[in-house]
Amino acid sequence: MKKLLTIAGMFCMGLLTGQSIKLDLNRNWEFRKKGDTEWMKASVPGTVHTDLLAGNKIKDPFYRTNEKDQQWIETTDWEYRSDFTVNDNMLANEKIEVIFEGLDTYADVFMNGTKIIAADNMFLLWKADIKKHLKKGANQLLIIFYSPITRVLPVYDSLRYKVPVSNNDQAEKRVSVFTRKAGYHYGWDWGPRFVTSGIWRPAYIHAWSNTRIEDLFIKQLQLTENTASLEAQVTATSTGQGIKTLQIFVNNNSKPVLTKEVMVLTGDNQLNARFTINNIKLWWPNGMGAQYMYQLKAVLSDKNGAVASREVKQGLRTIELVNETNAKGKSFYFKVNGKAVFIKGANYIPQDNFLPRVSRERYEHVINTAASSHMNMLRVWGGGIYENDLFYQLCDEKGILVWQDFMFACAMFPPFESLRKNIQAEAAYNVKRLRNHPSIALWCGNNEIGQFMNEKFWGHSTDNFKTPADSASIYNMYADIFHNILPAAVKAYDDEKYYWSSSPSNENFSMNFNFTLLTGDVHYWGVWWGKQPFEKYNEVVGPFMSEYGFQSFPEFETVKQYTIPADHDINGEVMNAHQRSTIGNGTITHYMKDMFNVPASFENFLYVGQVLQAEGIKIAIEAHRRAKPFCMGTLFWQMDDCWPVASWSSMDYYGRWKAQQYMAKRAYADFCISPVKENDSIKIFAVSDLYKKLKAIVQVSLVGFDGRVLKKISKEVAIPENSSTMVYALKEEQWVSATNRKNVVLKMKLIIDNVEVAENKYYFEKPKDLELPAVKISIKQTGANTIELLSDKMARSVWLFLPGTDNAFSDNYFDLLPGEKKQLQVKSNNLKKIMGNIRIKTLVDAGK
Repeated sequence: MKKLLTIAGMFCMGLLTGQSIKLDLNRNWEFRKKGDTEWMKASVPGTVHTDLLAGNKIKDPFYRTNEKDQQWIETTDWEYRSDFTVNDNMLANEKIEVIFEGLDTYADVFMNGTKIIAADNMFLLWKADIKKHLKKGANQLLIIFYSPITRVLPVYDSLRYKVPVSNNDQAEKRVSVFTRKAGYHYGWDWGPRFVTSGIWRPAYIHAWSNTRIEDLFIKQLQLTENTASLEAQVTATSTGQGIKTLQIFVNNNSKPVLTKEVMVLTGDNQLNARFTINNIKLWWPNGMGAQYMYQLKAVLSDKNGAVASREVKQGLRTIELVNETNAKGKSFYFKVNGKAVFIKGANYIPQDNFLPRVSRERYEHVINTAASSHMNMLRVWGGGIYENDLFYQLCDEKGILVWQDFMFACAMFPPFESLRKNIQAEAAYNVKRLRNHPSIALWCGNNEIGQFMNEKFWGHSTDNFKTPADSASIYNMYADIFHNILPAAVKAYDDEKYYWSSSPSNENFSMNFNFTLLTGDVHYWGVWWGKQPFEKYNEVVGPFMSEYGFQSFPEFETVKQYTIPADHDINGEVMNAHQRSTIGNGTITHYMKDMFNVPASFENFLYVGQVLQAEGIKIAIEAHRRAKPFCMGTLFWQMDDCWPVASWSSMDYYGRWKAQQYMAKRAYADFCISPVKENDSIKIFAVSDLYKKLKAIVQVSLVGFDGRVLKKISKEVAIPENSSTMVYALKEEQWVSATNRKNVVLKMKLIIDNVEVAENKYYFEKPKDLELPAVKISIKQTGANTIELLSDKMARSVWLFLPGTDNAFSDNYFDLLPGEKKQLQVKSNNLKKIMGNIRIKTLVDAGK
């Protein structure tokens, strides 16, 4: 017998009849393939794929090559239903609404047999007034999800031309552009194809009377050193007309900062009221100060007391994108609270193909990783989703700015009026949903569409367009979406923020993209796709480097979770299935052969591949930091994965840090000392992100792999605030010779107030050409959770691994000179017990 969701599952604001009630609809769901007789248990929030997996109807989609056997799911229609009971207390309310925060994607919703919603956008909230459809006792919700593929195939087939789409849509008929759904579900060059459906965000019924506050936006009118002038913009819906009292409370203070009488009309109301906060505390990005958040509450009352309220958290700060003409071209940098910020961060993609599986713990892990790695920005990429509120809340708390793409990537769009209206609603809803978050720094129209529109539509011949009018209609749709609809939404609902029409772009609102390093933001893929050497990163530096990257495989522990031993062949079927770049494994091998001796063993290949990735991206990050203030931002591609795969990520699907993430933590620190070779000289730069002038000592030593110091200099230098300064230049021929260049390293230190704040190393040959000795590394426990490493010879790319514990060490994949003592924190409840389990690998162990 089916269980009913009863009134016991309701959250009430009071016990009297007619008071606000919220009934959680996230339980007691069933689903089936449309037309089948068998109903199976479903989870909400959830997806068809995860429900089939939980019911043992399919195997793990991420395991081995199971993906290819599960493509039938995307062309199937599905039904979901839930029974619940309603009592007199709920029915006494004037309004009863069912609310779905996310339906993916084409869905008809029925309440007791009556159709109440026809959904067609994954990125919208859907709601309907259901009071007249409810009855006391048992009620039923039924949702029919239609295949996102078969629903639009007739439209695709009816067009006389193909809408240009990149080959990330992994199908012969690329229909993704017809549906407002996460683009990566259709596949990408780092992700599988799982075009799923489902109730992917929470669902509930809200019963209320009198008045409801739908939205509260705290608009910052002006910030001074001590005072914030603010405007509360209250969106309210009422069942009747009358005078009410609007009050604004700050930080749970019982005394309101504002009390105002307002006329509330039947229906929708916009109620605005201005107020001030004195002695303010500002919100700062990570590394610049504290992230103070104000709690603000709006309350509407009548003569009988409070009838509606809503709370938001808000950080007070100013933010600008400075895009001004300068001697070289145009600047592109962010200024927060009047201070220019060098952006350090990464591009972020959804953490799972099946989004409801992303737990709070996984969100916290990503944002904590960013914060502890000295990042101050993540770019939410346009082929994924507008993230859950929790993501932005965590960014607010940790000071991680968000470059927020609208959800458009690598495709053009059909010129349909229905699509325009759908996009308008999507933009309005998501801008309003996210605008209170102080972490939101920028709204960007799309990912790479402006660039590729001017590169013959990703290789699409103009013959695809039967007439010039066809081509013009596609161009005009682009202009309408990205130069009209989206900026209009930002201006209307969040005009404190800057809108940038496309990334990359050399000029905002341009229809003629030209690759340049003098203006705008830059995606540089000459390294990887162009197979240019890593050293090219030193030359290709623009005002803001918003994409660049290099691939690696995840570590062996991760690979073992989706393979069997027979699969451990880089070019085998399973490993190729988990490598979606068309040039992936060959390109990794190409670069590896150039820099390293390619290991014979599978496990060592994975290890050296991660070292290779970190080496390349380190060159890029340091080049961008040295170029301050011309270059004021670096966001590598990419931070995370949506499934276990070879990709450009710095940590894998299971949250295990790759070598690149440890490198980024070091390279993104407040201070950096960075060498670069120019002709026969090695120039050394000191980089500071602090907003004060400093005196420092630069030490440069030439050290043999046996630990002998062959040459050493020390120099006092002045470091301006928020700057990059060349502090020393040396002639290579005066420091090394042909006889010793393969067994020495140049070590640099930056010392402030007797504390080493940055260090770096420079090698005169590629790793494969170095004469690296065999090493002995000792480990001893020095505290409850600390160990000390000591090596007898030069050890390159030291990797520590503790079986059963992910990310166990505070640093990893580092170089260790003989005689140096390396202190590490270890994640363990009983370090003494597990000391013998710690494994170490170096480049020599892997065959260089």
